[in-house]
Amino acid sequence: MISVSEAIQHIENYCKPNKTVQKSIQKVRNRILAEDVISPINMPPFKQSSMDGYAFRYSDTSVYTIVGEVQAGSATNFQLKEGEAVRIFTGARVPNDADTVVIQEHTSTDGKELTIEKLPKMYSNVRPLGEQIEIGAIALKKGILLNEAAIGFLAGLGITEVLVYKKPSVSILVTGNELKQVGEPLEEGQVYDSNSITLELALRQLGIKKVTIDKVEDTLKATKKAVQKHLKKSDIVLISGGISVGDYDFVKESLEANGVSEVFYKVNQKPGKPLWFGHKDQQIVFALPGNPASSLSCFYVYVLPILKAKLGHTNYHLPRIQAKASDSIKNIHGKTLFLKGSVIEGEATQLRGQASSMLKSFAVSNALLVVPEEVNTIEKGTEITCVKLS
Repeated sequence: MISVSEAIQHIENYCKPNKTVQKSIQKVRNRILAEDVISPINMPPFKQSSMDGYAFRYSDTSVYTIVGEVQAGSATNFQLKEGEAVRIFTGARVPNDADTVVIQEHTSTDGKELTIEKLPKMYSNVRPLGEQIEIGAIALKKGILLNEAAIGFLAGLGITEVLVYKKPSVSILVTGNELKQVGEPLEEGQVYDSNSITLELALRQLGIKKVTIDKVEDTLKATKKAVQKHLKKSDIVLISGGISVGDYDFVKESLEANGVSEVFYKVNQKPGKPLWFGHKDQQIVFALPGNPASSLSCFYVYVLPILKAKLGHTNYHLPRIQAKASDSIKNIHGKTLFLKGSVIEGEATQLRGQASSMLKSFAVSNALLVVPEEVNTIEKGTEITCVKLS
């Protein structure tokens, strides 16, 4: 059995990005950019009016002759003489001979002659060529999260595709003959499976859509066959339950039979001690505890970093903050505790219902309160490390 810090060190050895793939900008929201994007154009690509008004060559005079009109999208380039102006609209090209735009609210006109009632400063309301970005400059750097604004910016530059990291495919194997699917009637001795839906939704929250769920019969033959099948099918295999030492726990033996190399088994933590982690070639395998709170805790602390790293994130661990304990917390187990908790305005509170089978407290928690294995007591008012969940 290893410590939590040792387990996390092992995990970090596998926190590497996936291969890259070219994708349409319409399909890359919330993905990580895998290359620097170079601007193919100046933005704006011409001298541009930022307001509706009149473009003119700056001088001290206040009266101008109106010689034309420039709408947005027009390629017309008037040759303006001293004392001439053109009607212009937001986004339209400013004539080469003009350097200033006066907003229409500061003018009066009879249709032929313009009177500027409030003279703007020279160059006002004119966006210079390449003001936002110049051709050949880096538009977005590798590693940026592609949100709506970033994608809109790329679209404005005429970029249709970018390089992102390939999403991993994931299989979820659910063991336990006692488990029934939601919607099915429960018989004596049976409970509903919550782990598969919890894990699937956590994966989809990351944008991972290629998820396969397989219910596995509690026999050695069936477990071996399922492991073999999904090692070929998916990049990452998550196994729920069957990794402890019961008479019907066949996961560890099945992994060994399929040539999956063990990196570690059992972590000195509560909940989630019977956690197994390994790999076969490029495939990653986690055998998670069957108890729902244990499974989800292990997902947040160990599985999530590898998934985020594969998607290109460099900050792949959930953020950790310090807060003051609202009450004293005892650690009588000599293990690292991950306690479902609530952190509000810098104060951390341990929630009721810490059993590894209980998801109710998880549903209303926003953090895991971490008590290290060597710490016996967190005194009230002292700082405690908290893993932020939201």
